[in-house]
Amino acid sequence: MSTDFDYAAETLRTSDWNRYFTVLFADRNHRPGLFALYAFNAEIARVRQMISDPMPGEIRLQWWRDLLAGQAHGEASANPAAAALKQTVDKYNLPVDALQAMIDARVFDLYDDPMPSLNDLEGYAGETTSAVFQLASLILNEGADAGTATVAGHAGVAYALTGLMRALPYHASRRQVFLPSDLLSRHNVDMETVFRGEPTPELGAALTEMREHARHHMKRVREKLGDVSPKVAAAFLPLALVEPYLKELEKAGDGYLKSHADLSKLRRQWIFWRQARRGLAGL
Repeated sequence: MSTDFDYAAETLRTSDWNRYFTVLFADRNHRPGLFALYAFNAEIARVRQMISDPMPGEIRLQWWRDLLAGQAHGEASANPAAAALKQTVDKYNLPVDALQAMIDARVFDLYDDPMPSLNDLEGYAGETTSAVFQLASLILNEGADAGTATVAGHAGVAYALTGLMRALPYHASRRQVFLPSDLLSRHNVDMETVFRGEPTPELGAALTEMREHARHHMKRVREKLGDVSPKVAAAFLPLALVEPYLKELEKAGDGYLKSHADLSKLRRQWIFWRQARRGLAGL
């Protein structure tokens, strides 16, 4: 790799291809910053996958905290993704507290504690995925407030809920629960059946409500699109996959604990290309 940003782009391509591809529709001058931000997000999102118990994950997340606090003891220079993030934070004056909050929220991923409520899940999505949309908007607006906080908030919840439903088979195999306890209780879902990979009408009803909630937030996004400058449209391009993924989840039927409701890369490319041509219209 020739630069830290090239490294960030390559790691993103292999860890979060969807966001990688959307960067290609952004202003060329700001693509390196987006690669750095998205690679950081992908890195902290997959910490759980790289550990066998929580403590190494806590240590890894603390390393990123120390980096952002300027206490990485020179180690950042040996980590191209970290170096790219630091350069991006400095160039665009990104709020470090938002990045720190993203790290803190990811501590939940390291444990198997239940998500207490839908409000808690929205808060988790806000500190993780919504923050990514908002920070990407800042990068595309050259570090200035783009007035996208409200849109980013709803966008993050819609995108995160869709992703968590797609990842349900994987999370269930690890006995990890992101579905909120109040929703599961409302539909009398027995999580042991979920962990065993057994579809039930109760879980099906809970997932139907989750899809409706994701669509509610997408509706709120559409209501606020008029506030979003075309300059930052690429930051919201990942949302083009929300409705197609939700439809795939619906089509899965009783197979929702076996299928990840994926779309071919070619189809995703076409969806992104079409959406980029339209701008923010039609999300």
